[in-house]
Amino acid sequence: MTQDLKEYDLIVVGSGPGGYVGAIRAAQLGLKTLCIEAQNLGGTCLNVGCIPSKCLLHSSELFYNIKHHAKEHGIEVDNPRYDFAKMMERKEGVIQTFRAGIEALLKKNKIDLMLGKPATFKDAHTLDVGGVIVKGRHIMLATGSSVASLPFLSIDEEKIISSAKALSLDHVPASMVVIGAGYIGVELGSVYARLGTKVQFVEFFDRVCPGIDPALSIELKKALEKQGMEFKLSTKVTDVTVDKKGCTVTVESSTGGQEKLSSDIVLVSVGRKPNIEGLGLDSIGVTLSSEGGVMINDQFKTNLDHIYAIGDIVDGPMLAHKAEEEGAAVAEIIAGEKPVIDYTVIPSVIYTSPEVACCGLSEQDAKDLGLSIKTAKFPFKANSRAKAVGSDEGFVKLIVESASLVIIGAHMIGPQVGELIGELALAIQEKVTAPRLSSLCHAHPTLSEALKEAALQIEKRAIHM
Repeated sequence: MTQDLKEYDLIVVGSGPGGYVGAIRAAQLGLKTLCIEAQNLGGTCLNVGCIPSKCLLHSSELFYNIKHHAKEHGIEVDNPRYDFAKMMERKEGVIQTFRAGIEALLKKNKIDLMLGKPATFKDAHTLDVGGVIVKGRHIMLATGSSVASLPFLSIDEEKIISSAKALSLDHVPASMVVIGAGYIGVELGSVYARLGTKVQFVEFFDRVCPGIDPALSIELKKALEKQGMEFKLSTKVTDVTVDKKGCTVTVESSTGGQEKLSSDIVLVSVGRKPNIEGLGLDSIGVTLSSEGGVMINDQFKTNLDHIYAIGDIVDGPMLAHKAEEEGAAVAEIIAGEKPVIDYTVIPSVIYTSPEVACCGLSEQDAKDLGLSIKTAKFPFKANSRAKAVGSDEGFVKLIVESASLVIIGAHMIGPQVGELIGELALAIQEKVTAPRLSSLCHAHPTLSEALKEAALQIEKRAIHM
C-alpha cells in the first residue's frame, strides 16, 4: 500500500533562527507549512553556537569577576572555585528549554515537523525525508553553516577541535592555541582564559576581529591581554602535529621566522561554510555561488522561481538575526506582501568583556562611498553608571554625514553595548541626526547616556568630557 503524498504551500528545510521564524510567519499568513530538521531544533545558533556560547561566557565571567574583582566591592571570597560540569549542565538545560519552546511554537502554529532525518530533492518540488516523500509548492532552504578548517588540518574533535566541541568539553585544558582571532575565536578563548587556561591566538590578519573598526580592535586586544590572553597577529599557521603530550603548532610571521607553540588543545576558528551537502541541489539545477553557497535574487529566489534560500547559505554576514529577518521576508513574499530588509542597519555584537557592537557604515565604508563625514567618541570612563559598576573600558563612536549630521554608523566597545546598539540601529535606519538623538532625554545614571554624549560631541557639545 503506497503512502499518500503530503503536499504543502511551503516546506522549510532547517529549523535554525531563519527556518523556524520563517515557518511561523508563513503559518501566520495562512500557508500550510512543514518544517524539516535533520538534527536538533534550533540549528547551529541554539545547539552549538549563539546560545551555549553565551551561557558559558556568562558563567565564566561571573567566576572571573568573583575571583578578580569581588574585593573591590568589599566582598571577601576565599579561593573561589568553579564546577565545570555544573556549568555545562546549566548550558544544556538552557538549550533543552529553548528546543522545547521552538517545538511548542511550531505546534501552536499548526506547523508539521519532521525531525531527525535529512531532506534530499527528488525533483524540484519533491523531497525525500528518510523515505517519506513530501511535496511543496514553495521550498525555503535554511540549512545554515558548519565549521570550516584549513586545507592541511583535520579536526579530530579530541586534540584539534571545532567551536562546537569547545562548547562541550569535559574538562578545562591547561593550554589552548586558537587559530583565528575573529568573533567566535575571541569569545570561546575568553571562556577558557577566564577559567585558567593559557590561551594563545594566531591571527593571519594584522588585528583582532579584522572586520570591525580598527579603533575597536585595538581596544579589544588591550582588554583581552589584560585578562591574560596572548596574540600573534600577521601570523599564519603552517603545520599542526599531535602526540601523546599534546599539540605543536608551527606558525610563521609575515615579517619572517618560524615559531612552535605547544598546547593541550588547538581550537580551529577560521570561519564557517554553507551547509548544502546532501540536499541534491545539483540534481535539480540550483545555481551555486563561487563561495559554495546558493545564488539568489533580491527576492531570495534561486534560479528556480519557487525555491528560496536564506541565512548562512547565501551571501552576507552569517548572523542569526539576519536569517530571522530573511525567513520572515520569504514567507511574506510568498503570501504576496512586499517586505523590505535594510542590510545597512543589521547590527553585529561580539560578546567578550568588554562587548563590541557595530551598526551601519564604518569610516572606511563611508570614504569608499565618497562621503564627507564627521566622527565623535565618548569614553565610558566618563559615564557615571559604568564607573559605578566598575566596568568603564571602551567608548562610543558615531559617524555622521558632515552636511546633514545624519548618523550613518555606530561603533562601540564597552559594558553591555550589545544592549545599546538597538537604539543606534533605529537611529541609522530612520536617518536621525546627531542633534536629534542628543535632544532625547536619557535616564540617569545609565550606560545609554554615553550615546547622547557621543551625539553631543559631534558638535563639540559633550558635557562630561
